[in-house]
Amino acid sequence: MPIQKVLVVDDSKTELYHLSDLLGKKGYAVRTAENGEEALRRLAEEKPDLILMDVVMPGQNGFQLTRTITRDPRWADVPVIMCTSKNQETDKVWGMRQGARDYIVKPVNADELFAKIKAFD
Repeated sequence: MPIQKVLVVDDSKTELYHLSDLLGKKGYAVRTAENGEEALRRLAEEKPDLILMDVVMPGQNGFQLTRTITRDPRWADVPVIMCTSKNQETDKVWGMRQGARDYIVKPVNADELFAKIKAFD
């Protein structure tokens, strides 16, 4: 199933705008959430085809939220790509252990991002 709807979860309005703009120009329908609670509300409203997940956020962090989402039968099939400035190998390993299917480091390289998204089509 081709990726059409993307949920971007990030506490930075600048990052949300940047990623939404980038994805929107490629024809993706984008919804955003600024924290874990809002992300779970968005998921309940409409299931996305892919989630881009920041790690460092107030309240529930991206690792915890990814674990919650990927272990819930309603959303377990939705791929999560961690999208964060945390660039240590241990962060990547931990993100994948929480259920993320891929990991990209900010600042996001558009070509790399679209290649990772395309891999799920």
